[in-house]
Amino acid sequence: MTVDMLTPPAAAATSSLDRLLRPRSVVIVGASDKPGALGASVLSNLDRNGFAGDIHLINPKRAEIGGRPCLPSVDALPDGVDVAVLAIPRIAVLDTIRALAARRVGAAIIFSAGFAEGGEEGLAQQREIGRIAAESGMVVEGPNCLGMTNFIDRVPLTFVETDARPLGDRAGIGIVSQSGAMACVLGTTLAARDLGLSFSISTGNEAASGVEDYVDYLLEDGSTQVIAMIVEQFRKPARFLAAARRARLLGKTIILLHPGKSSAARESAATHTGAMAGDYQLMRVKVERAGVIVAETLEELGDVTEIALRCPAIPAGGVAVLGESGAFKALTLDLCESLDLDLPPVDDASAPALRAALPDFVGVSNPLDITAQGLVEPDLYYRTLAALFGDDRFGSVVAGIIQTDPVTVGIKLPPILRAVGTLGPTKPVIFAGLDEGAAVSPDYMAQLRAYGIPYFPSTERALRALKRLNDHARRDFTEGDVSPLPAPGLPAAGGVIPEYRAKQILAPLGIPFPTGAFCATIDDALTAAQRIGYPVALKAQSASLSHKSDAGGVILNLGDADALRAGWDRLHANVAAYDAGITLDGALLEGMGERGVELIIGAKNDPDWGPVILAGFGGVTAEIHQDVRLLTPDLPLDAIIAELFRLKGAPLLRGFRGSPPLDVPAAARIIATLGRILLAEPTIGEIDLNPVILYADGAVALDALMLTTARQA
Repeated sequence: MTVDMLTPPAAAATSSLDRLLRPRSVVIVGASDKPGALGASVLSNLDRNGFAGDIHLINPKRAEIGGRPCLPSVDALPDGVDVAVLAIPRIAVLDTIRALAARRVGAAIIFSAGFAEGGEEGLAQQREIGRIAAESGMVVEGPNCLGMTNFIDRVPLTFVETDARPLGDRAGIGIVSQSGAMACVLGTTLAARDLGLSFSISTGNEAASGVEDYVDYLLEDGSTQVIAMIVEQFRKPARFLAAARRARLLGKTIILLHPGKSSAARESAATHTGAMAGDYQLMRVKVERAGVIVAETLEELGDVTEIALRCPAIPAGGVAVLGESGAFKALTLDLCESLDLDLPPVDDASAPALRAALPDFVGVSNPLDITAQGLVEPDLYYRTLAALFGDDRFGSVVAGIIQTDPVTVGIKLPPILRAVGTLGPTKPVIFAGLDEGAAVSPDYMAQLRAYGIPYFPSTERALRALKRLNDHARRDFTEGDVSPLPAPGLPAAGGVIPEYRAKQILAPLGIPFPTGAFCATIDDALTAAQRIGYPVALKAQSASLSHKSDAGGVILNLGDADALRAGWDRLHANVAAYDAGITLDGALLEGMGERGVELIIGAKNDPDWGPVILAGFGGVTAEIHQDVRLLTPDLPLDAIIAELFRLKGAPLLRGFRGSPPLDVPAAARIIATLGRILLAEPTIGEIDLNPVILYADGAVALDALMLTTARQA
C-alpha cells in the first residue's frame, strides 16, 4: 500500500464538514409552525433533542415562531452561521444559496427536488449551486436530500421526526446514502436492533459534496466503526477506492448496497438522483478488491452491518451450526451448498470434545441436531457450545433454535447465555430463531446483544450475512506485479488498431501469438507461407473491420500455394461484398495451430474505475454463456489462477474425460501482462484477445484488437 492511502483528508475539508455535521449555530430558511411543514419539522427536531446552539429563523411573513424572532431574509443573518437548512421551494433555492455565501454561512442542506433529476433547467441550477459552493467554500448537502442526523451530539437536521438517541461510549455505525428514504429505513432497522448510530447522512443529488467526502470524514471519526452505504453512483470512484483501502488499514468496515444490476434499475437511478449508474459488475469487483463488503439487498445490508459491528471479529473460516431438528439440518446443508458457505465436517473421531458433550444417541455432525433433548437436559446447550467454541475449525457458531413459546424460550436461553457469559468466546456467535414471530422476551434479546451476539429471526438471513463476511475475511489483498509495462508504437491519433498492428505492439511485451506475417500482396503471402509452412490461415486487415468473420474475412486451412492464391481472391471478394467502402491494408497470414480450449481475455480501461480484465471461456458462444470473471490488474498470479478455476466450465481446465490438465498459469500470465500494460497506457481503451487457445503446455492468442484514445498534446 502506498503511504497516501493512510493520509487523512485535508484539515480544511474536515473543518468545513464539521460546520455541517457538528454545527454550533443553525438557520432554518422557510421556518414555520404549521404541522407537517418541513421547516416546522426541523425546528421541532432540534428542540426535542435539546440542541443547545443558536437557532435563527427566516420567514418574511412572520415576526416570531414559538417565541423565537423571525428574520425577514438571509441578509439579516449575523455573519458566519454554521449551517442553513433550506425548507423552501426549488425556485427560491439558487438566490438563497447566493445570499448565504455572501453571509459566509459554512454549510447548507437543500431539501428541494427537481434539479438534475428534473431536466436541463434543473441541471443548470444544480451546477450553479456547485459553482457557488466551490467559490465560497460552503459545504452543500443535496439538493433532493433528507438532511442529516448527528447522533453523537443529538443534532437532527432533517424533516423526518427523529429521536437522536445518544451513542454514548459505544462503537457506532455511520450511514451514508444518496437516497434519503433508504437512509431513514436503514437507520430505523439498525436502531430497532439496539445498534448505535454515529451519523446518518443523505447526500441526494450531490451538487457540491458527495458520498466520498462523508466517508473520508467518518473514517477520521473515532466513534464510527462501521460505515453502511446505499449508493446508486460513485461520482469519484478513484477517491472512494482510496478511502476503502484506508478503511481496511484503519480496521473499519464499509458495507455497500448498490442498486443498478438491471437495465431497468439503471434507468430508474437516472430519474431518481440525477445519477447515471455504471457497470455494476465492474464496480463490484473494484470495491471488493479495495476491501468493501457488498450486500445484495436492503435486509442483507442491515444484517451484515449488525454482525460486523456487534461481533468481536469479522467472521472467518468455517461455520458451525447448532440445531434441534433433522429437517433443519437438511435445509441448512442445502442452503449452505447453494451459498458455497463452508461447514467443516466433524465426526466422533475428529471431535472428541463434542462427542463427550452429547448423549450417545445424538450423532456428531455439522450441522448438529441435538433433537429435543435440550428441553429435558438444558445443560446440553452449554456443553455443546463449549465444545464448538473450543474447536479451531470453526470461525463462527450459529445457534439455530426453535423458540415456540415463552416457556420453551425460558428453558433454552439461560444455558445459552451462561455459555457465552462464562466462556467468553472470541469467535462470532449468532443466535438465529427458526420461528419468526415467536414470543421472545426483549430482556433475552438485550442480554444476547450485551454479549456481542446478534439476534436474528431467521437462520437463512444469518447464514447469508455470514457468507458475505466470510468472503471478505478470506479475501487476500496481496498485490501482484503492478509495475507499468509501456507499449511502444501506440498511435497518437487514437482509434481502432487492426490485428496485425496490435500483435506487433503486444508480442514484444510477452503476449504469445502464432507465427505469422503481414502481407500487402499475394506475392508477400506466398513468400511468407513458404517460410512458415502450410497449412496457413489468411485474415483480412483493416481498422474498419473489427469483426472479420462476419465479413468472410477469415480463410482457414489453406494447404498449398494454389489454395492460398484462391483464398486471397476469395478473401478480398468477401469483404467487398460485405462493404464496398472498406479498403484493406492487406492480410495477416499465420500458421494453423492445433485445437485446444478457447478462452476470451479482454482488458478495459474504464473512464471511471480504471483498468479491469475479463477472462473466461470464448468462442462463438462466449456472449451467450457469459462464463467469465472480472479481475483487477493488481492480482498476484496465484489469485488469477484461482479466479479462472471459479469459472463454471473449470472442469475443462482441470482435464475433462481423459484429456490432460491445461496450462492455466499460461493464461494467468497473459492476464497479468495485460493488466500491467493498461496501468502504463491510460489511452488504451480496450484490448480484446479472442480466442486465446489454451493447451496442456502454453497458450496462444489467435486474434487481437485494440482501441485507443488520442494522446494529449
